[in-house]
Amino acid sequence: MQQETRNCQNCKQDFVIEPDDFNFYEKMKVPAPTFCPDCRMMRRLTFRNERTMYKRKCDAPEHSEEMISIFSPDKEDVIYDQAAWWSDIWNPIDYGRDYNFSKSFFSQLRELWKQVPDIALINYNCVNSEYCSITEGNKDCYLVVGGDFNENSLYSSFIFHCKETMDSHWVSKSELNYETVDCIKCTRLLWSRYCEDCYNSAFLLNCRNCHDCFGCNNLVSKSYYFFNEQLSKDSYQKKMGEMNLKSWAFVSAMKERAAKESLKYPRRYARILRSSNVNGDNVENSKNCKHAFEVFEGAEDSSYLWLIYSSVKDCFDIDHAGLNSELSIDCSTIYPASRVFYSRILRSCHDVFYSYNLHNSSYCFGCVGLRDKQYCILNKQYSEKEYNEFVSKIIKHMDDMPYKDMRGNIYKFGEFFPDEISPFCYNETVAQELFPMSREKAITLGYHWKDPEKREYKPTISADNIPDSIDDVKDSITNEVIECAHKGVCSEQCSSAFKVTSTELEFYRRMGIPVPHLCPNCRHYQRLRQRNPLKLWHRQCMKEGCTNEFETSYSPDRLEIVYCEQCYQQEVA
Repeated sequence: MQQETRNCQNCKQDFVIEPDDFNFYEKMKVPAPTFCPDCRMMRRLTFRNERTMYKRKCDAPEHSEEMISIFSPDKEDVIYDQAAWWSDIWNPIDYGRDYNFSKSFFSQLRELWKQVPDIALINYNCVNSEYCSITEGNKDCYLVVGGDFNENSLYSSFIFHCKETMDSHWVSKSELNYETVDCIKCTRLLWSRYCEDCYNSAFLLNCRNCHDCFGCNNLVSKSYYFFNEQLSKDSYQKKMGEMNLKSWAFVSAMKERAAKESLKYPRRYARILRSSNVNGDNVENSKNCKHAFEVFEGAEDSSYLWLIYSSVKDCFDIDHAGLNSELSIDCSTIYPASRVFYSRILRSCHDVFYSYNLHNSSYCFGCVGLRDKQYCILNKQYSEKEYNEFVSKIIKHMDDMPYKDMRGNIYKFGEFFPDEISPFCYNETVAQELFPMSREKAITLGYHWKDPEKREYKPTISADNIPDSIDDVKDSITNEVIECAHKGVCSEQCSSAFKVTSTELEFYRRMGIPVPHLCPNCRHYQRLRQRNPLKLWHRQCMKEGCTNEFETSYSPDRLEIVYCEQCYQQEVA
């Protein structure tokens, strides 16, 4: 088919469907989407709550204990604690029901979804790490989200195999890191981004195999550099003696200086490694992929990808996926999966449509919470023949009686779950992080919104009154309720106040760094802002005399100097 421009029924903006896209939809035997790529991703992410946690009672039989959950107590959904959900005390098939052709499919699915028990928190095999979400194998960790096999780490997201790391994002195999973003195999690294194999350094950007460097950019295999100036070891150590990293005021000034200095050095248009015929950013070992972001272990013949942890092939519109998943469309959190359509949280599944939280199951349509099942519709068991005949009728029914949401969007077969049937409010989910909205706008557009709960506490100290130097901070600070510097008036899910734990205080003293002035949520949003958006702009290399063009996540109005790969490598080398 020819390239076609369509108008997104959600945001009303035009988007383009390429011939290769149509070929994929034809191969999968599904219609082309009516939502643009951004709205398709936003819709999936309204079902993903990572960081907003509550205390509520377990709904399992003979349970009444309080537990940590991503579902607030006012939610209608039935929520079991982790042990109860995985136990044999309940059977998802017991919730099966007949398909009702007088009601829309999505209305029936949401009714089922509310009744089938959901899991309070995904936090596998943890040790003293109860306040972690979507994680596995963490020990002595607190508020780690999406990160696995870490130890003694705090307030971080998507960190892996790290020890004593705090306030970091997308960091792996590292130790004693603080405020680092997109770093790997680094030790004693502070306030740095995009670094690999670096240690005893601070305020680095795009550095590799460096140690004892401060405020530097684009260095490879260097040591004793201060703001990209080579010093002798003695001169460097003397210079560092003048750097009062224990002071909040001094660190704040250094952050501003480092950010300003970094604009003097070119940025690589995109980090695409060992790949061919790929556009996007942060992509490794991939080929023939379009609009791919955060692909770490390879993707092939796929488009509109985000957060691919291991190989996928022939997939469109998927996020948080891997383990050799293939031939899937508009899905979230699949490990592994084959021929999965418009579904989320599936493990070891194939040939599944419009389902949620399935494990080791196949040939299911509109199912919730199943384990080790086949040929089910709305959690009701069928024979193989009955299933195949029924699915064709349901698909036709979805087209003949589509679901219509509050914004007037029409959901026929070929669209992901309507966001308004999500068990979460918009600002509880990752959608708010990547596609932020004000409360007023979200409500106007028909999204659910979670207003802040009434606080049972009052701040006992403002951020401005925290001692400037960690040396002056007393043990008694752990008893204070500190008012966040944003005071709850920002757009960063500010908790308005926070506490410093004894573990934190020990970390700050050990690292010789000041106590933060922002709550954990605001600090998280500050880290997210250091990363580029999941969008691409067509630009030309800014190196004088070079005419190479590329797709980059640096928008044309930004101040950074952006080079093509060839010019960047020449500059860094």
